[in-house]
Amino acid sequence: MREKSLSLLVCFILLLSGCLSSAPPDLDGDGISDSDDIDDDGDGWADEVELNCSSDPSDGDDMPDDEDGDFICSLLDDDDDGDNWGDIEEESCQTDPSNSSSIPSDLDGDGECDMNDDDADGDGLPNDWEEERGFDPLDPDDYMSCHGESIYCMRSYDDFTFPETHNAYSSVEDGVLIGVNHYTGLQSQWDGGIRAFMVDTHHRTYENTTQEDVRFCHGTGQFFHPCQYGEVDAFEWLDLLNSLMNNSSGDVVTLLIENTVPASHLEYLFEQTGMSERIYTHTLGSSWPSIGDMVLDGTDLVVFWEQGQDESYPWIHDFGVFSWTTDYAEDNPEDMTCTVYRGDGSQPVWHLNNWLSNAFGLPDPLRAGEVNDYDFLLNRSIECWEIMDDRPTFVAVDYWEDGEITNVTITMNKMSHWSDDVPPHP
Repeated sequence: MREKSLSLLVCFILLLSGCLSSAPPDLDGDGISDSDDIDDDGDGWADEVELNCSSDPSDGDDMPDDEDGDFICSLLDDDDDGDNWGDIEEESCQTDPSNSSSIPSDLDGDGECDMNDDDADGDGLPNDWEEERGFDPLDPDDYMSCHGESIYCMRSYDDFTFPETHNAYSSVEDGVLIGVNHYTGLQSQWDGGIRAFMVDTHHRTYENTTQEDVRFCHGTGQFFHPCQYGEVDAFEWLDLLNSLMNNSSGDVVTLLIENTVPASHLEYLFEQTGMSERIYTHTLGSSWPSIGDMVLDGTDLVVFWEQGQDESYPWIHDFGVFSWTTDYAEDNPEDMTCTVYRGDGSQPVWHLNNWLSNAFGLPDPLRAGEVNDYDFLLNRSIECWEIMDDRPTFVAVDYWEDGEITNVTITMNKMSHWSDDVPPHP
């Protein structure tokens, strides 16, 4: 009897000490008690994250975020069903940290729940940006791309670098005889990624000077009409450019015109080719719009010319007022500089000219490959970016086929600042 009483006393003492108490709860059986486990149910989502994905942690009401108060969580609100927290909405807006089969919605699989993900569908466009422009932020297939990347749609026009061809029409393919600048014409340049073009407008002869007589020509002397060295029909050229732009949505194109015809004749040229409808008109001193907004607004063409601003034609921007350029046609690579040669250096839009002339003052095909070389051109462009503390908007070259002008701009556009690490060669 004494031994039995002693045994009961020992058991009672052990119970009081907790040695025989049940093990602390461990929902997922990972050996970590729930009180110390950051992920009780073992579903890969921390408890705190799940709770934050179920409600707006900043308002303290422990309810799903409902910005407009219509009882549809902001994540799912399409403003047309008007339900009062139906089962589907409730299940999708909330997640249970103690239930391994209840996990937050993560449409793009980036480890951040859709409710707290600025880009829920992972298409590169922020949810707010998409909603404001009529895209579905929860549909990765409903998006837009600009110059090959959705993220470039948010870049402002002056914060992007466009590859540009000097005297784009002056090519062997176009039948130009003297002062040739390229081997191939517009179609090849477009296919190669060129999106900015320098052109020269003239009437086809000294006698034929009507609005129908506008041509692209480039003279090399003062004794002969420029078009005697070869002419390109400006109407056909712009017709083709318009067609290329129609079949390649998401890109913004720029023309810089060295002009010798009346502005009314240029207007006729753009009207006849269907290009006038897509021209963007900028207000001096205002911020340049984003590439995406220009495309969505149908104003994906910017036109500059090398003469004074004409208030009657505000869409033809005086390049010396709205932009600036570096020097051009140097004798040697070491003569190339980054500073302002013509125009207003305070403007954020500018042309980095990058071509040489030979002993006769003509475009130099023999050394074009040297200055268009990927490393040379990239290093010069980044150096000028640093010196001017402003990204080159255009990098213009002769003989674009020699070298890698488009790859250089692809690399530059992956950089947000000149000091960024240079991405790998495309």
